[in-house]
Amino acid sequence: MSASRPRLSGLSLSAFALTTFTLAGCGSAPPPEPVAAVPPPAPAFETIAPQSGPPPGTITTTTTTYGSVLAAPTAPPPPRSELVPPPPGPQMVWEPGFWSFNGATWDWVPGHYEVRPQPTAQWIPGHWVQQPGGTWVWIAGRWTG
Repeated sequence: MSASRPRLSGLSLSAFALTTFTLAGCGSAPPPEPVAAVPPPAPAFETIAPQSGPPPGTITTTTTTYGSVLAAPTAPPPPRSELVPPPPGPQMVWEPGFWSFNGATWDWVPGHYEVRPQPTAQWIPGHWVQQPGGTWVWIAGRWTG
């Protein structure tokens, strides 16, 4: 006696072929990976010095390597004496107060402690400098080292 094999009927064979054909399309390739774009280089900083100075009572701001520069038509008052409290931590550095020009009058900005960005960093305080045209500009403080 011979072993009998199951026979696929015409309908079963068609369903098998249709399933096989349909599933064959499921293995498509994934979409291509996006290509990372290189960001453009950072813009260079430049200082724009006023030629004859701004009109009295105005503030001009330009960008330098040290930050914003404020201009004033007159010299700042003498610095105020400040009582420097003990530092709140070992990496804290005192940044002294300074005069800021608001467009009409001078305002005192009190000193405060800042965290040293690196163990060897030193704070160079900001200061006002008179320009050849008579205008005074603020050179912002910065960290070195």
